[in-house]
Amino acid sequence: MPSFRFELRCQERGELRVAGIDEAGRGPLAGPVYAAAAVIDRTRAARKLLRMIDDSKKLSHEQREEAYEAMVVSGVVQFAIAEASVEEIDRINILQATFLAMRRALAALAEQPEVVPPDVVLVDGNRAPPQLGCRAETIVGGDAHSYSIAAASIFAKVARDRYMTKLAETFPGYGWESNRGYGSAQHLAALKLLGPTPHHRMSFAPLSRLV
Repeated sequence: MPSFRFELRCQERGELRVAGIDEAGRGPLAGPVYAAAAVIDRTRAARKLLRMIDDSKKLSHEQREEAYEAMVVSGVVQFAIAEASVEEIDRINILQATFLAMRRALAALAEQPEVVPPDVVLVDGNRAPPQLGCRAETIVGGDAHSYSIAAASIFAKVARDRYMTKLAETFPGYGWESNRGYGSAQHLAALKLLGPTPHHRMSFAPLSRLV
């Protein structure tokens, strides 16, 4: 389960404002990549809320939705969600597009009224985006260890899943309402039958082979 261990370590160094950042959707064949930034006021966060926050991959769809809504209404979590488009993914590659979405999420968080920009950002993974405007600390598997990163992972995952479900209504047949754009058997079969859409990442191998 996550904890505030990494957040407390930063605060002991004088970095009082700690944000977590995580992404969702690096691997799918379709749809944008999302990122979220989150700051939790641990002094006001109820235990019931914290028990709901975990690595989004470990939670069911229903648990993620419940945690998302609980964090929104709690008043103790400040967050922002951003994305990088399919066009940006194809143009600058998925890693750089992920970094771009992370920078956008952090910038959107800092622009919110009454939000103090973070002193440090905890980033899931082993590489941090450049030009964040503050110090960044990477944590491999951070969404399983840090509440701030876990919260960000839930925000990003739920927002992207909702987007792909809505997109599936306009582009039926690919199964995006369930596979969220990943290369499931249904998705790959639909690509052969129906061809790619404007929402497919043409730089990804299965799509580039089709073309």
